[in-house]
Amino acid sequence: MMQGTASSVGKSILTAAFCRIFKEDGYKVAPFKSQNMALNSFITEKGLEMGRAQVVQAEASGIKPSVLMNPILLKPTTDKKCQVILNGKVYDNLSAMEYHNFKPKLKQLVKETYEKLSAQNDIVVLEGAGSPAEINLRENDLVNMGMAEISDSPVIIVGDIDRGGVFASIYGTIMLLSEEERKRVKGVIINKFRGDVEILKPGIKMLEDLINIPVLGVIPYTDVQIEDEDSLAERFRRREEGKKEISVEVLYLPHVSNFTDFNVFETQEDVSLRYVMRGESIGKPDILIIPGSKNTIEDLMYLRNSGLEEQILRLHKSGKIIVGICGGFQILGRTIKDPHGTESEVDEINGLGLLNAETVFEEIKTTTQIEGETINFENGFLSDIASHMVKGYEIHMGQTNLLDGTSPFLKITKRLEDDVEVLDGGINEKGNVFGTYIHGVFDNIGFTREILNRIREEKGLGNINSGIDSFDEFKEREYKKLAKIVRENVDMDKIYEIVNGD
Repeated sequence: MMQGTASSVGKSILTAAFCRIFKEDGYKVAPFKSQNMALNSFITEKGLEMGRAQVVQAEASGIKPSVLMNPILLKPTTDKKCQVILNGKVYDNLSAMEYHNFKPKLKQLVKETYEKLSAQNDIVVLEGAGSPAEINLRENDLVNMGMAEISDSPVIIVGDIDRGGVFASIYGTIMLLSEEERKRVKGVIINKFRGDVEILKPGIKMLEDLINIPVLGVIPYTDVQIEDEDSLAERFRRREEGKKEISVEVLYLPHVSNFTDFNVFETQEDVSLRYVMRGESIGKPDILIIPGSKNTIEDLMYLRNSGLEEQILRLHKSGKIIVGICGGFQILGRTIKDPHGTESEVDEINGLGLLNAETVFEEIKTTTQIEGETINFENGFLSDIASHMVKGYEIHMGQTNLLDGTSPFLKITKRLEDDVEVLDGGINEKGNVFGTYIHGVFDNIGFTREILNRIREEKGLGNINSGIDSFDEFKEREYKKLAKIVRENVDMDKIYEIVNGD
């Protein structure tokens, strides 16, 4: 089990790394995180919702994602409440105290789920959350040492040296554990190191003498392009260096969800990707994207109150492309109605009005994988663009009705295992404003590259290829790269001794 001294130390990506290493070594391996708090989620082929971090780890393991890997998903809706998803289905919206009181009832659920997954695999790599040293949360813990007890797992503690104070954080974490908990800790990994490891070795020796636990490796700071839940803040702070031909900007929203929808842009050599953070202004992007949201109405009000709405409207008048995904699609419309109080106490609110469409929130969430194709458009920016097959998934509460001047954007031909004919999304007559409910639509590299090349044509630039046949191919390359780096910098013989209980 991988536990950390804090959030964002790299537990998720190291879990993925060991999943890939064990897979490469011939083992049947799966990831497991009993409780994940994240707005980044995924829909399995059975229509069930789980955290994306475990999806990435499943991909690294070479297996299909399953809710057995993440039985509890918490999706914050406000500062004090979150939607609780159990075994892939919405259970209820609970306050922090309500959920804390509910946790004892979840222990059996977590135990049964883990045991089922463990029985199907040779090795399970578990991931903790935050830090096991949060002593106020130790009672009824289901995700750190409590989960290590349930699964009887040896623990490796991960510390992030890049943020500073790694020796103190590792020592303090271990000293705050109980004696029985400390016995479970079989090793330490220092992550995100920059520099000469020889300079670090005296500190490692002193740390080992203090905690009587070996340091198993020092992982260098590496730019591996893999979805990482721990890197959310780091990703939003990132700024592209150098001028590239195409600029894509994504608006940060207070309740942003599924921000990994845009990772594919980072794989394109001619695209600079920037997240517009709170207090920042929109630049002069070729494409502005409004992402998904767990609270669409509040995030719309944020855009309005922060002055970003006015900037979006000015950008629209200049003819630039504006795209909305899921909640962002709803925000682009004329109105949003919430008659059941699904998201907020606001019954109705005007949207940005860039698409002539109306959204009504419902009490039942749509969760499904889809296959479909883009629609051929006769006019506007996307006129005569080739039809592309797309795959993705839907997670939304609302349904959007298109009005005069707005046409469907995609045709869905399959939902889960069912053949369907359903129209999705919307696009204006000029073709420069469009939205969709489909998460992962840009992962379909042929479709994305055609949009980018259309922008290049308008700038008088020649078309270029994506450089990869598919986004899946790119991710597979990065998983191999990650595994190689970790193998070279961790004592794998000692890791296998720990796995085998030696």
